[in-house]
Amino acid sequence: MSYADVYQSWKSDPNGFWMQQAEAIDWIEKPSKALFDENAPLYEWFVDGKVNTCWNAVDRHVENGRGAQVAIIHDSPITGTVQKITFAELRNRVAMLAGALQAKGIEKGDRVIIYMPMVPQAIEAMLACTRIGAIHSVVFGGFAAHELAVRIDDCQPKAIIAASCGLEPGRVVHYKPLLDGAIAQAEHKPDFCVIFQREQEVAKLEEGRDFDWHAFQYGVEPSECVPVEGNHPAYILYTSGTTGQPKGVIRPTAGHLVALNWSMKNVYNVDPGDVFWAASDVGWVVGHSYICYGPLIHGNTTIVFEGKPVGTPDPGTFWRVVRDHGVRSFFTAPTAFRAVKREDPNGEYLKKYDLTCLETVYLAGERADPDTIHWAQRMLDKPIIDHWWQTETGWSIAANPVGIELLPVKVGSPSVAMPGYDVQILDEAGHQMKPGELGAIAVKLPLPPGTLPTLWNAEARYRKSYLNTFPGYYETGDAGMIDEDGYLYIMARTDDVINVAGHRLSTGAMEEVLANHPDVAETAVIGVSDPLKGQMPVGFVCLTKGVNRPHADIVKECVAMVRDQIGPVAAFKSAVVVDRLPKTRSGKILRATMVKIADSEDFKMPATIDDPAILDEIREALKSIGLAKETA
Repeated sequence: MSYADVYQSWKSDPNGFWMQQAEAIDWIEKPSKALFDENAPLYEWFVDGKVNTCWNAVDRHVENGRGAQVAIIHDSPITGTVQKITFAELRNRVAMLAGALQAKGIEKGDRVIIYMPMVPQAIEAMLACTRIGAIHSVVFGGFAAHELAVRIDDCQPKAIIAASCGLEPGRVVHYKPLLDGAIAQAEHKPDFCVIFQREQEVAKLEEGRDFDWHAFQYGVEPSECVPVEGNHPAYILYTSGTTGQPKGVIRPTAGHLVALNWSMKNVYNVDPGDVFWAASDVGWVVGHSYICYGPLIHGNTTIVFEGKPVGTPDPGTFWRVVRDHGVRSFFTAPTAFRAVKREDPNGEYLKKYDLTCLETVYLAGERADPDTIHWAQRMLDKPIIDHWWQTETGWSIAANPVGIELLPVKVGSPSVAMPGYDVQILDEAGHQMKPGELGAIAVKLPLPPGTLPTLWNAEARYRKSYLNTFPGYYETGDAGMIDEDGYLYIMARTDDVINVAGHRLSTGAMEEVLANHPDVAETAVIGVSDPLKGQMPVGFVCLTKGVNRPHADIVKECVAMVRDQIGPVAAFKSAVVVDRLPKTRSGKILRATMVKIADSEDFKMPATIDDPAILDEIREALKSIGLAKETA
């Protein structure tokens, strides 16, 4: 069947299409139908089915004779180690951890926060939670104590599973003091914590609250898989919100299983037994969908990589991993390739490795700029496939369905809508735009299985954030267009969430931090173009009247505050003191205009601007930190 046939078969009979895909999953009780639309516009899938995620990701492969197949390869160039775990070993490890959690009172529906680096134990913790119906929330290990505390208070975990440390090139990241600080800050306190002690740093355990990973599991009964309803949350994953208060995206169990399993063959073109590698982090949605769940559900070997594209030890590390482990499909962010390209523009390191095993490279997480794609095409001589999705959707909205057919690649486009997604371009009034016209990207409801049904304890915010702007549609928050051939182009964010090296971060959250500085009266943060990371945040601060301290000292303190409260992941390094911010007469800060000045782009003078002269002041301030090089 062609892509057009598959897409049409979904469109003509969505219920039948998804019930057919559901046949690939092991059910304890099969669902009576796919879509449950009684509470529209809040839709759910496979609600009356009973199923278990861990069974589908681990146990069933052992039962079906694949127990000896490697499930997880942990490759850590930072420690110089490689570890392989078979499906049979993984089942035993996960069942023991799940049994230990049960013995300490963790039950179906309880929340467990996981705060770990790129080690197999992070995957085991996720699977152990789904085994017993607990709802996990993985928090990226680069986040600071304050961000972790906010998430503790929002999802109120009964337990936290953490590691003693994470490892970066040349330094140890101390997780345990961050965890202790977060628990001290949070109003909600977990019943207990489980700490995986790494040999690079053994953390001090709090008597009565903290348990050593191995001792915690000693002598417990391994757990069986607990059946859960189709709409039971498998996990909560927090994504940046425009207010700075993170949004807890819920992932429903059954739809997640069905959609991810479908995507592994149809989007990524791997068969059970093939090695699949997503070079991301378990703290992000790519890590959830395509390091942990997708490959394992589909019976693939997945790679947990603890390293960087460059510097661990050199820009050939990606190619070494692909060759050593026989990777068939490789998924990374454009920013990673930009880093490799900067260090190895002519592919000298790449030439050292035989990459005949590699068939396709996938890029996502941010806009894949044509320059990077052309470079990768030249270097690798393989299809370089851009695709587009969000934390909220959990899998591709638009992609090139390589497992169905490889469509012509149009550089700059993530290709076409996947089954389940009726993607449309709308004007401000919600009318459909013509091909080639720029507008808001929206998806006609219902969204397909595996996507968010709502936000954790925040239905009103869910409706406001995604459903209210265009009734009957899901608002993606991105702007773009669709061409005559149905190819989608993503042009910009429509809100203030910026994309730093594939990490979506809220400038609003950074502004909240800066506003807390005692000398700062007003602030704005924008994302400016960066050749390596895609976007970088730049802060503008207006000082409180009467402050006459050196501006350099204040800027240094502001940078430190953002790094402390949001974490190094924000890559916040640049701030500048200004007398005032450009605003509309109604008081709205003209951030989009400031971005254009910073990026040396032409712009139209906003009709509603309060005082046009202020834009020259902003340009001079940006020039002082090496931006706005040309006059716009």
